[in-house]
Amino acid sequence: MNLRRLLAIVIKELRQVRRDRLTLAMIIGIPVLQLLMFGFAINMDVRNLDAAVLDQAQTAHSRALVAELGASQVLNLRYRARVPQDLSALLRAGRIAAAIVIPPDFEARLARSDRPAIQMIVDGTDQTVQQAARQLAQFPFETLLNPDANAVKSVEIVNYYNPGRKAPINTVPGLVGVILTMTMVLFTAVALVRERERGNLEMLIATPVSPWELTLGKVLPFVAIGLLQTTVVLLLGWLVFSVPVRGSLSAVYVAALVFIVASLALGVLLSTLARTQFQAMQLAFFIFLPQILLSGFMFPFAGMPMLAQWFGELLPMTHFLRLMRGIMLRGADLTDLWQELAALAAFAAIALVIAVTRVKKRLD
Repeated sequence: MNLRRLLAIVIKELRQVRRDRLTLAMIIGIPVLQLLMFGFAINMDVRNLDAAVLDQAQTAHSRALVAELGASQVLNLRYRARVPQDLSALLRAGRIAAAIVIPPDFEARLARSDRPAIQMIVDGTDQTVQQAARQLAQFPFETLLNPDANAVKSVEIVNYYNPGRKAPINTVPGLVGVILTMTMVLFTAVALVRERERGNLEMLIATPVSPWELTLGKVLPFVAIGLLQTTVVLLLGWLVFSVPVRGSLSAVYVAALVFIVASLALGVLLSTLARTQFQAMQLAFFIFLPQILLSGFMFPFAGMPMLAQWFGELLPMTHFLRLMRGIMLRGADLTDLWQELAALAAFAAIALVIAVTRVKKRLD
């Protein structure tokens, strides 16, 4: 082995990396992104869950209890319900994660201390909400309101939509988004860059194909692939894990279709930034990581800092995850979740327009 020749090869490779600005940015960007994303996302201490309260007792003690629950910082009591149907509607639409019900005989329950004084209804589509509710239920609120009362189980938890607390029921709807994000963005970005590398774009230069026609022609086949993947995940989730689809199956596919278009548009956009297939894969991974960590799929969305939540709201998977869990597990329809669908459609439209404007029929 000649050390001089070896050193020459090493220097040559370092110069190549220095000239490849995208790879150089990934060398620094990926560890920085991982550190920041994991640092912000991994926080199981959930706070300020949106909640509603139904006070059927309307006594001094019940009002004091509501104030105590609000001061716990676990719940953010945004809504005051008048009838139980209000709570069901709020839960179904995904506006709240939990609901507090104070029964008419609240004072009698406090006096006897023989059974839970209040009832907490939680959205079982999110396991972190279930965990936060169980922690809150351990607090003896009776002793705060009545120092002479015995410390008994204060809160009865009613788990909506996933009473058995089965993990696959929470996970499978989110896996649809994970799989589509990983495949649609990567496939599209790599496919377009591969066409450029192989010189196939030369044949298109002499044709009257517009950027819109070129982009849509490359994207439409992957739409069918994405819908096929959605079908496979839903079918296996039902057959293997008994994951239900309580809402409309057509609503599931409408949400999936919009998300697929958004992911494909993002993939086309990445392809305009990359010059090689390796760079396209790097960019796809760079985009994939925050969508997994900041969408609420792996870690509780409510436990993230406000800045991370704002950034998460810009990601299409955040809204798609809410759509899938709402339709599949809570039986919601698209009118209940129109805000999530509108945000997803807006992202798809903006990404598609930007991607098309960057597509140019040239070889360089």
